[in-house]
Amino acid sequence: MDAVRKSAILILSLDKPLAAEVLSNMSREQVERVTLEIARLDDVSREQQEAVLEEFYSSLGQLTPIERGGLGFANELLEQSLGKENAGAILENVRQSMNSVPFSFLQKVGSENILTFIMEEHVQTIALIVSHLPNSLAGEVISGLPTNRQLDVIRRIAHMEQTSPDIVADVEKTLQARMTNTFSQQTEKAGGVPLVAQILNVTDRVTNKGILDSLDQEDAELADEIRRLMFVFEDILKLDDKSIQAVLKEVDNSQWATALKGASEEIRNKIFSNLSQRAAEMLKEEIQYLGPVRVSDVEHIQQQIVDTIRRLEDAGEIAVASGSGGGDQFIT
Repeated sequence: MDAVRKSAILILSLDKPLAAEVLSNMSREQVERVTLEIARLDDVSREQQEAVLEEFYSSLGQLTPIERGGLGFANELLEQSLGKENAGAILENVRQSMNSVPFSFLQKVGSENILTFIMEEHVQTIALIVSHLPNSLAGEVISGLPTNRQLDVIRRIAHMEQTSPDIVADVEKTLQARMTNTFSQQTEKAGGVPLVAQILNVTDRVTNKGILDSLDQEDAELADEIRRLMFVFEDILKLDDKSIQAVLKEVDNSQWATALKGASEEIRNKIFSNLSQRAAEMLKEEIQYLGPVRVSDVEHIQQQIVDTIRRLEDAGEIAVASGSGGGDQFIT
């Protein structure tokens, strides 16, 4: 496995904002090579990912040790930069994070995954697990439980007394083993063009434009595919009224009628509010008279409008804030 591929896998293992920050500290040539490799990656096995991470951690161990550090030094830095009061609050959070907290592995799993694994557990077990979660995550889990179990779990948490550490450790170990076993049986989907688009979406405009312009010279089709995914039709809501009006001039009413057939009421209202009352009524009538429309046809027209928005943006006529994200179906 060459260095570029290892770098791509390592970046894919990071949270997207951190991945974007890493890219921003690399040279233009390095960013282009790694981005291209990320786009070309398909499936990365857990073994490959673990091998790359192990090599990375090993290389970190070979660095010259830093003699300074520890909570005391961190406190000094925080007090100098943020003041004593703010430093104390942050350091307390750091201390809590450094302590071994039961079920801490669940904090990175997300409430939906937690619910999947605890839904069939005994109410007392659910209460034990939820009581060890951060308040916000605990609230999400409680909200996801069936109504008839929510009150029971809350009642048991309220009356819960000190639980034996052995019992807590046993429940934690069992749950973690179940989750690890399930996740390890899945081949993790990593890389690909959509992830490149997501990473570039959180970089600044100068950086992502430079990367895409360079990719244009090496692989124009890939660069165009990434651009398409960096702005989706639903992101029209992010355009200001002046930009919407500029787009309206470039797109025929028949195209808008098809595109809006499969759009949310919020998007429809956004478009209608930038038309005259008569023009808006005519467009509404045209949408109504269309009848059933294939989803594929709607998506095709929506993509044409997105391409128009990108063209206007490249020409400097509008400003765009970067966005997300089987057979013939019909919209009636």
